[in-house]
Amino acid sequence: MENQNNGMQLEEVAKDYLRESAKWSMFLAILGFIGIGFLALLAIIMTSVMSMAPEIPGPYGAIKGFISIIYLVFAIIYLFPIYYLYKYADSTKKALNSGNTELLTKAFSNLKSHHKFLGIAAIIIIALYIIGAIVMVIGYSAMH
Repeated sequence: MENQNNGMQLEEVAKDYLRESAKWSMFLAILGFIGIGFLALLAIIMTSVMSMAPEIPGPYGAIKGFISIIYLVFAIIYLFPIYYLYKYADSTKKALNSGNTELLTKAFSNLKSHHKFLGIAAIIIIALYIIGAIVMVIGYSAMH
């Protein structure tokens, strides 16, 4: 059954909720951008610190060169959900102020992308935990 209510109107209380959601989303997006800046700064600092560290043979020495890259990769990955959250907050605010339905639709599209990104990231992290646990069990079993 199709929804024939193409002219759906938002009640004022729903608009107030969206305004509040946009404000908090903007706050969180700004904090996220600051966090990304700190990650990028840490990548630069770690490059300097690691270049001054003495060469260590073995796996620890090999990791030394990748630490900065890891911080930078995390900053880049973190940029996507924060950008979507920022676009949601900005578009929602503009849509509610102008009454532009298309802009509100775009805002919800950005919110969907934000949630989708976080959901996929959560699945990946859970899978990595499971793989890590399996590797630890196999490693422990191989030692005994």
